Amino acid sequence: MRKWETFESAKAVIVIVHGAMEHHGRYGWLIEMWRLNGFHVIMGDLPGQGLTTRSQRGHIDSFDEYIQEIKTWVEEANMYALPVFLLGHSMGGLAAIRLMQTAEMNIDGVILSSPCFGLVEYPPTPLNALSVGLNWIMPELKVNSNLTIDMITRSDDEKNRALNDSLYVTKVSVRWYRELLKAMKEAFTNISDFPDVPLLVLQGGDDKIVNKIDVRSWFNQVDITEKIYKEWPNNYHEIFNEPERDIIFDYAKSFAETRLRILGYIYD
Repeated sequence: MRKWETFESAKAVIVIVHGAMEHHGRYGWLIEMWRLNGFHVIMGDLPGQGLTTRSQRGHIDSFDEYIQEIKTWVEEANMYALPVFLLGHSMGGLAAIRLMQTAEMNIDGVILSSPCFGLVEYPPTPLNALSVGLNWIMPELKVNSNLTIDMITRSDDEKNRALNDSLYVTKVSVRWYRELLKAMKEAFTNISDFPDVPLLVLQGGDDKIVNKIDVRSWFNQVDITEKIYKEWPNNYHEIFNEPERDIIFDYAKSFAETRLRILGYIYD
């Protein structure tokens, strides 16, 4: 876990959770944007990813490892005694949702970026069935993720950075895959456990990885007072790495600042 404090008087804290295969180092631009706009930022690498050494790369024993890690980040954010927002991308968004469904957290708003509630493509049925057995006898067996850099963004600069990123995970374990499926299912079956916290869902309209139909389905079913769904046409999976990212960031910032006005932390 790392902390980046704003250059000016802080009005809130934002906890960012990265997605599968990647790490916090890919979020430099987004971290700086929040800092420049008066937010402290807390972020780290999830178990089995980035620079973390607590798990094998691309492997977890349980999805709860992600949930517990994020919980410590949020608890650290609460130490500032400021409003706290939780921003989760892709699998990080799924983990953020599972945290909110399973623990009482002091969170003032949730922002989800292309949350992983379902995949565009699953392994063929025979392989999927085989993974059930392998999960018990060879849970640490690694397989190719079959995700390519071209699937995540339209930005050539971001593609080049990802291609030269030695921390990028290219293989995941059978257990990791089965735990991901389990978490996606639980996000739906426990949908009523999501607290009445303001929610913003930002979804790429041309996402090649996450199935936006599943994202919209979950969003439509969650019963809370304040929720916004915004789909960005033509955008791929990593919306904060797309050519339109400045506009998308402004939209997310506006959501957070509106909440801060309501709470009395911003005065016009």
